[in-house]
Amino acid sequence: MTADVDQQTINKLIDNVGRVILGKRDVVELCMIALVAGEHVLLEDVPGVGKTSLGKAMARSVDASFSRIQFTPDLLPADIVGSSVYNQAEARFEFHAGPIFQNFVLGDEINRAPPRTQAALLEAMSDRQVSVDGVTRELPSPFMVIATQNPFEFEGTYSLPESQLDRFLLRVSVGYPDPAAELEILDAQQRPLDGGLGSVLTKEQVLGLQQHATQINFDVRLKRYLLDIVHRTRQSRALRVGVSTRGALHLYRAAQARALVQGRDYVVPDDVKQLAIPTLAHRVLLSSGGSAGNNRRLAEEIMTDILQEIAVP
Repeated sequence: MTADVDQQTINKLIDNVGRVILGKRDVVELCMIALVAGEHVLLEDVPGVGKTSLGKAMARSVDASFSRIQFTPDLLPADIVGSSVYNQAEARFEFHAGPIFQNFVLGDEINRAPPRTQAALLEAMSDRQVSVDGVTRELPSPFMVIATQNPFEFEGTYSLPESQLDRFLLRVSVGYPDPAAELEILDAQQRPLDGGLGSVLTKEQVLGLQQHATQINFDVRLKRYLLDIVHRTRQSRALRVGVSTRGALHLYRAAQARALVQGRDYVVPDDVKQLAIPTLAHRVLLSSGGSAGNNRRLAEEIMTDILQEIAVP
């Protein structure tokens, strides 16, 4: 399998999702990078800009299982991972799997549930498994969480724990569509945008892409450049906590995935630079006391300054 063949496969997926998310190819491409890297993506923006539609379209474009979890203040951890129910007829407990046991899980408005419920996703996202009643159960492969959240200043929202934010490969802002795309959305009301949207990839093809991404060449000079960015976040006076080693690994995998999405067998400096902010900005803590999740714009400005200070190889 070559990078050119993989790029053709990925472009089919991007084009299919683009039938629903008009005028947002850059956003769709970032989601494809997360998929190819075998990681999770957090879509953050105001309500009504297509976050949920994007998540559903991604899942429907792959011939795989899908579930949607609507996060609400009364949602319990057992509603996500499942629970053991006593079977009176057989005098034993039976495990009833929750919606997390699917290939694609759309966590809609994830920050409307309290932190205890949000934390139920931690083990699943990190280890591709869940532990219930002392028993560890593997999740299907591929496994991807596509979470959406509203800005924190909106009523009824909670901030995500830093440990959970750290599990998302990318945090992506969908943004408002441009006027031309918005006009097309209005014109399409007589024919729903997602009508007839089918799968264009199989689970096996996704796993093949993910395996190929790990083999993308990453020059040692670019590895040092990546680590220079990470280490500078730990030295910055504007940041109380810099990027973790997991963050460095995520940027490494994201850069490999971007190279594959763009049809290359090697990483270039732009892969690292373009993905540094969506991969790292949500992982730092600000010296002012707030988290990057609550101060997104400031965290991204600090990361932009860091990128400008470091020489590109």
